Amino acid sequence: MSALLIVGGDHLGKIKKRLEHEGVEEIIHVSGRKARMSQKEIPSHVDLVLVLTDYINHEFSTAIKKKANKQAIPVCYSKRAWCSIHQSLEKADLLKHKKKTRIKIACQ
Repeated sequence: MSALLIVGGDHLGKIKKRLEHEGVEEIIHVSGRKARMSQKEIPSHVDLVLVLTDYINHEFSTAIKKKANKQAIPVCYSKRAWCSIHQSLEKADLLKHKKKTRIKIACQ
């Protein structure tokens, strides 16, 4: 995957490094804290929008979903925990590691 737009969450921490390890080349992060952010367009080169559900309000997530659907960009929803993010991306079949070579991650 070349570009991923993450919506929600103030800081990503180690999530960026883990996504890069999984083959994501560019990570664009929008916290969604400011009302004007919902007016911005999704960049055309984005392959997937990942919405962190525990750090975003309902109106903003609806606006992002509409914009992504308009541009035919898939949307995944996840909590901020790495296990949840990994599972969402795996379900969307967008990780470079397939089941045979998948990295095992202990979820708590």
